[in-house]
Amino acid sequence: MNLQKITNISVVLLALLALIVLGVIVGQGDEYIEMSAMQGNFGAVSVMINLALFVLLVTVLMTLVFSMKNLFSEKSKLKKAGISIGSFLFVFIVAFVLSSGVETPMQDGKMLSALQSKFVEAGIRTFYLLTLIAGGIMVYFSVSKYFKK
Repeated sequence: MNLQKITNISVVLLALLALIVLGVIVGQGDEYIEMSAMQGNFGAVSVMINLALFVLLVTVLMTLVFSMKNLFSEKSKLKKAGISIGSFLFVFIVAFVLSSGVETPMQDGKMLSALQSKFVEAGIRTFYLLTLIAGGIMVYFSVSKYFKK
C-alpha cells in the first residue's frame, strides 16, 4: 500500500469521524450544549476541537516533513533556501538595529521590557521593509518591461 492510498483512507476516516461528531453536536441542540458548558461539561464540542487540533498537527507535520525532504533532495534548492533565509535575517537584523526599546506599561498592569519592546518594533519595521522591497521589485520590473518595448 503506497502513501497516497494511506493518506486517502485516513482522510476519509477522519471526515467520517468529524461528521459523526458534528451530527451528535447538532442533535444535542444549542440549549443543551450551553447548559452543559455552564456546568463544565463540554462533551462532543471538546471532541470536535481535539479532532480539529489533531488534523492541524498532522497537516503541519506532514507539510514540514515533505518540505524538508524536497529541500534536501537537491543542493541548488538548499542553496536558494539558505540565501532566502539569510536575506530575511539580514532585513530583520537591520530592523532590530534601527529599533529603540522602551519599557512600556501594559493594560494588565505588567511591564513590557525594553528588549521585548525592541523585538516588537523590529517585527513591525521588518514588515515595512519587506513591503517596501517587494513594492520596489514590482516597480522595477514593471518599468523595465515598459522600456523594453
